[in-house]
Amino acid sequence: MRIVVLTGAGISAESGVPTFRDADGLWEGHDVDDVATPEGFARDPDLVQRFYDARRRAVASVVPNAAHRALARLEGAFGEDLLVVTQNVDDLHERAGTSNLVHMHGELRRALCAGCGARPVWDADLEPRPPCPACGERMLRPDVVWFGEMPYELDRIEQALAACDVFASIGTSGAVYPAAGYAALAAAWGAWTVELNLEPSDALVPFDDARSGRAGELVPAWVEELLATRNEEESTGAPTERD
Repeated sequence: MRIVVLTGAGISAESGVPTFRDADGLWEGHDVDDVATPEGFARDPDLVQRFYDARRRAVASVVPNAAHRALARLEGAFGEDLLVVTQNVDDLHERAGTSNLVHMHGELRRALCAGCGARPVWDADLEPRPPCPACGERMLRPDVVWFGEMPYELDRIEQALAACDVFASIGTSGAVYPAAGYAALAAAWGAWTVELNLEPSDALVPFDDARSGRAGELVPAWVEELLATRNEEESTGAPTERD
């Protein structure tokens, strides 16, 4: 059995990480256009650096929750047959123990050099404009994919979607593309689709199984079901992969 899990802001919100933006279009009190676009960075780079420096410090103070830990346990059982694709820029999946992971929208704990393209691990502030450790230029910015920029590793994600037997969407509104179309893609290729979300999302194609509630409760229960199914298949010799 091959599984792709897509996670969004809802899974980290239960650890105390603020969700992306409020209904009025603000993100932690800032207009999204000012802090999450290349144009905003060009207008006021210091504001953007301070904003992400503050977020980096805030994320360092929270810990993974039961949903993160359950997915790490799932990886322990399925290994490379599980790929977690996250829209989140925090490192809570890694700290819970997940390693087969794609950060499609970048990572707070990395910087991106506009001069040489290096993506060094970064835990300090970027607002003082420190030099890039690879090239020495003072052209570092947060390694976060802003609106208008291309997400990371799209080819790898689509290949995994084409091959998976199960696709799960956890804690995401399904409003931001390309991730919003992943459930429909997986379904078109024959996967069983599951949504675990606080409230049902506006999916292009209805999920085969949709459950509403807190990720910290839904995800561990779903993982237990998958592990039980895997154990039963192994004990009976039934196939665990798509024909």
